[in-house]
Amino acid sequence: LDRTTHNALVMRDLLGLDLVESNAEVAYLRCSHDHHNLVLHQGRVAGLKRVGWELESAAEADKAYEHFQRLGLEPRRVPAADSRAVKQGPSFRVREPHCGVEFEFYGSTTVLARPYVPTVAKIARMGHVVIGTRDFAGTYRSLREDFGFAESDFVEDRFSFLRCYPNPYHHTFAIGASDSNHLHHINFMVSDIDDVGRAWHRMTKAGVKIAFGIGRHPPSGSVFLYFYDPDGMTVEYSFGMEEFPELGAREPRMLE
Repeated sequence: LDRTTHNALVMRDLLGLDLVESNAEVAYLRCSHDHHNLVLHQGRVAGLKRVGWELESAAEADKAYEHFQRLGLEPRRVPAADSRAVKQGPSFRVREPHCGVEFEFYGSTTVLARPYVPTVAKIARMGHVVIGTRDFAGTYRSLREDFGFAESDFVEDRFSFLRCYPNPYHHTFAIGASDSNHLHHINFMVSDIDDVGRAWHRMTKAGVKIAFGIGRHPPSGSVFLYFYDPDGMTVEYSFGMEEFPELGAREPRMLE
């Protein structure tokens, strides 16, 4: 098998994602009714290619495009053929200038007729992405002021847990101070706490290296397990997370 297909099959059989389609260059996997929630690309090195955000409508995507234009961040429309290839409506990309992560925004995506059926774990959703950044202060300021993330909790000058208002979950994106810009981990939330324990046994039996856990995160209350994918990138299973109301949410806490 080519490397992309091999890694996709591992994500299917051990993580529990549904492999929608794949070839030697790209594989689309999902854990919801959407066409995909995770895309694997063939590349020279392992890392994060981009992070996609679905907005509430095409009109919201247009407003976001104009917002980033006004900021001088030079958003780029995705060619229509490329958007169709990934089963999305009109899309655009913009790069956060301090950490270098490319974000993709779109207002709609294809919903598949066949429902996602959990297999080895009851995955509820793709939960969050966490990155490390060399310029923590600049990235933090940009994400809060220019990209519109709300903060749930923080470790001063070192880490920030961010959520996408009105998404209620404690964090959908997070950043940590680091010596390099890199992907820290991606997360999948499960709906059964026993799935975290079962995953530890399943991964250990399959020879998958465990990165950290089982444990519980003090900030969000999540029960977690971190493990490595075939390229050495970190994946997390978690169960449970604090949720924030749209109105009257508590102030972010400064953590030890």
